[in-house]
This record gives sequence, structure tokens and C-alpha cells, in this order.
Amino acid sequence: MGQMLAVARVLGLMAMLMSATYVIPIATSLIFADGVTSEFAFSMTANFLLGYLIWFATRRAKAELRPRDGFLLVSLAWAGGAGFATIPLLLALPGLSFTDAYFETMSGLTTTGATVLTGLDFLPQAINMWRHLLNWLGGMGIIVLAVAILPMLGVGGMQVYKAETPGPVKDAKLTPRITETAKSLWLVYFGITVACIVALKLAGMDWFDAICHAFAAMALGGFSTYDASVGHFDSVAIEVVLIVFMLIAAMNFATHFLVWHERSFNPYRRDAEAKSMLGLVLGSCVGTGYYLWQAGTYDSFWTALRHASFNLVSIATDCGFVSVDYDKWPIFVPMWMLFLSCIAVSSGSTGGGIKMIRTLIISRQAMREMLFLIHPNVVNPMKIGGAVIPNKVVLAVLGFIFVYFMTIVTTTFLLMASGLDFISALSGIIACINNAGPGLNKVGPATNFASLSDFQTWVCSLAMFLGRIEVFSLLILFTPAFWRK
Repeated sequence: MGQMLAVARVLGLMAMLMSATYVIPIATSLIFADGVTSEFAFSMTANFLLGYLIWFATRRAKAELRPRDGFLLVSLAWAGGAGFATIPLLLALPGLSFTDAYFETMSGLTTTGATVLTGLDFLPQAINMWRHLLNWLGGMGIIVLAVAILPMLGVGGMQVYKAETPGPVKDAKLTPRITETAKSLWLVYFGITVACIVALKLAGMDWFDAICHAFAAMALGGFSTYDASVGHFDSVAIEVVLIVFMLIAAMNFATHFLVWHERSFNPYRRDAEAKSMLGLVLGSCVGTGYYLWQAGTYDSFWTALRHASFNLVSIATDCGFVSVDYDKWPIFVPMWMLFLSCIAVSSGSTGGGIKMIRTLIISRQAMREMLFLIHPNVVNPMKIGGAVIPNKVVLAVLGFIFVYFMTIVTTTFLLMASGLDFISALSGIIACINNAGPGLNKVGPATNFASLSDFQTWVCSLAMFLGRIEVFSLLILFTPAFWRK
């Protein structure tokens, strides 16, 4: 019971801290006089008071958090944070149901970028700022989750990154490790975000759009201030800037920190994930551009390369920006883009999916198995980036990938059982569980998730949640062993 109260105490503190973030949309509302200042002020007060009440009731519970407490803390923080964040949307957007509001805020915090809102061009600026701020805050949270919490908890083989993260990452205590690691990573995250804002302004956006889209790009969140997303600008310069920063955000932020700390680009050369991700994604850009040109989708190879590159990088990195309706392309290309969203981004990035490190491990394990068939007694340790990968990590990766795909299968069948067609169901779930944004057909880039029923919307919200907390972090809460002393 003491541990539960200690977790609740931390959640109360987090809720009070989250209330401070309302200052940004309140300031935005005052600057643009968009009429929703009081709604955000009320939400800020309610968020703080509820957090304070939770903290006050549990303030004497100062037991040290154990590794398994992290599972409960992570799950409750994401689910509760999305719930708190619905308050200003419900107050400012009459007719918006709690189901849709929760989907929107879960999409924001999990950096998915799927939306149920239309008329984004005409929303109060503070609402758009809040959506993008949720993206950015979720991205920061994901860095801590992926680099600081999950490796120590041993979720799905992520412990392979213990030795590569900055700060006292090997410590058994949860809280000090988050504090020390997060300071370094958030500083890097903030600095690159500022650079992205300036670059987008120079490329032609106004300051408001530049800030919002930089928040979404660095978090790989994919929200936009326009229904047409990045297609609204029809600017090669803006697309190039976003491609560069999406690729940066798809790399391990621990590597970015090491580059800054060492004042050298050598960490990038040592990062096996970054090299594999860039090779796969950039090679796919050229290949799909050529395919679209040959298929007659575009008259010019360079036009095909432009649109293929932007949209493929966006989906492969799990961002979710769109510039054209790629649902009208030959089905091979959008399906390849969704496949890349499963495997491409690096561990410790703001993206979702299986992650490139697991992709490398599972592919090399397949090669080892074939070698063992020929030479049963051979000694062949797995190495990635010069580091030997223990067999227990390989087994953890295999377990994670099995649960990951079974989650896709189960939730896809749930959507089909509720009446959704196969392509919409499968692509929607893949997009949600990988936190990639738009799917195909009814949930494609030219539409959004508003056409789904409440049940289907909750299934997609669950998929976003499961994808962002790496599936096991929630499922383990339903095992009897977790609750035994």
C-alpha cells in the first residue's frame, strides 16, 4: 500500500507541474485575443487543484520507487495526462464529446498526430497551440520513457541501451536517474526545437505556424494548424526543413547529447541505428519516387521524388505530416510507408514502432539461426555497433515483437468486427500503434478519424497508448505476479 501511495504522490506532483504548461496557451490566447483565455485559466486551476489534492493526501508517502513501480507510474501518467488535457478542449469546443476530446489529447501526448477535428484553419490559436504543445511535451516524455525508464525496467530488450545513455543510467533507483538524464536530454531537445523554429521561419512560415510545426516535427507528432497539413504551404523549402528535422528527431537523442558533449560527430558514425535508419529511409525515398514516376502518378521524376520523400519520411519516422493525398497513389507506396513506420526510427527517439535496434537484432538473429543450421556447434555472438548483444536481450526482443504484432492483429479484428473495412482497420491500427498519424481509406491523409464510432475511437486510443508505452508496460499490470508482494 505504501508503494501505491508513493506512486500517487508522484502523479499528484506531475499533475501540478502539468498545470504550469497552460501558461503558454493562455499567453497565446491573450496575444491573439481568440476568446478562450478563461477556458484555459479554468483548466489550469482545475488541473493544479486536483494534482494538489492527490499530493496532499499522499504527501507522507515517500517510499523509494522500485523498478516495477515504474510500470504503474508510466501507465497512469499517460492515461491521466490525456484525461487532464481534455478540459480546455471540452470547454472551448461546444459539441465535442469526451471520447473525441480524449482521442485528440491522447494523440497529442503520444505524438501520434491523428485527429478527429476539422476546420483546424479556423480554430482559436490557443487551441492549436495546446494541441502542438501536447505533441512537444509528449516528445520530451518519450525521450525520458525510452532512454531513462524502460531500459532499466527491461521492457522488450531496451536494456541494450543502458550503456549508451548519458547520466547515471545504470542506477537501480528510478527517480534520481530520471532527473539526471532528463536534464541533459531536454536541453538538447529544446535547443534543436529552437533551431527548427528559426529554420521554418526563414523558409516562409509566420512565427505562430513555425512554433507549432517545430513542436510537432521534433516530437514526431504530426499535428498541423491546417486541415491540409503541410500541403497548405506548397513550399519545397518548408518540406526540406521538415525532412531534415524529422530525421534528426528519429535518431537517438542520447547520440545527439553525446555529439554536443564531445563536440564531435563521431557518435553519429558509431550509432548503428542512425546509419541503418538513414540508409533505409533515404533509399526508400529514391525508390518510391522512381516507382511513382514510372507508374505515371507524376510526369516528372523530381516532382515524384519531392512528394515521395516528404510523405515517406513523415510516415516512416512516425511523424504524420502530409503534403498530398497519397491514398490515391499505387497501393504499394503507402503500404511500404506504413511498414517503415513499424521498424525505422531509433531507440531513444521521439518516434514509435518496433525501433531500428530491435529490427537489427531480429534480422541478425535470423542470420544466426541459418548459420546454426549449417554449423550447429559454431560460436557466433551477436554484435551491433561493436557491442555484444546478450541472448537474454535477443529473447526479450522476440517476446516484444510477438506481443506487438498480436496487439495489431487483435485490435484490427476489433475494428473489423465493429464494421470498419479491412484496409481502414489495419492501416488505422498500424498508424496508431506506431504513433504515425494517418492511415488509409476512411482514416487516410485526406480525411481523419472523425468518421469512426465511439467504440472504434476508443480502440484507436488504446492502440496509441499501447504503442507509446511499449505494450508490456500496460499488459504487465494485469498479471497476478505484479501485485504480489
